[in-house]
Amino acid sequence: MLIISLTIGLGLTLERQKKKKAKDKAQILEQIVSSKKQEEEKKRGLDKRTPAQVAYEKMQEKRQMERILKKASKTHKQRVEDFNRHLDTLTEHYDIPKVSWTK
Repeated sequence: MLIISLTIGLGLTLERQKKKKAKDKAQILEQIVSSKKQEEEKKRGLDKRTPAQVAYEKMQEKRQMERILKKASKTHKQRVEDFNRHLDTLTEHYDIPKVSWTK
């Protein structure tokens, strides 16, 4: 009986420890969320931009990301091949003339 009661006692302490850990995790998450909210409120308080300015900067950032992704999608070799194809389609008017000092 003594052994059984100890195992039950140990089981109870383990459950208590688990509950404490879960509570600790919940408290940590709450602190993180509250700190993020406080940071956002500070940013809003310090931000003197108009909504149009904020929207403009968001669009600029979005376009910049699109440009970066577009450039990163091709390798250097593919870019050179595309450029050569483009040069082939141009007329002879755009060719560099031969310059000779002897003639």
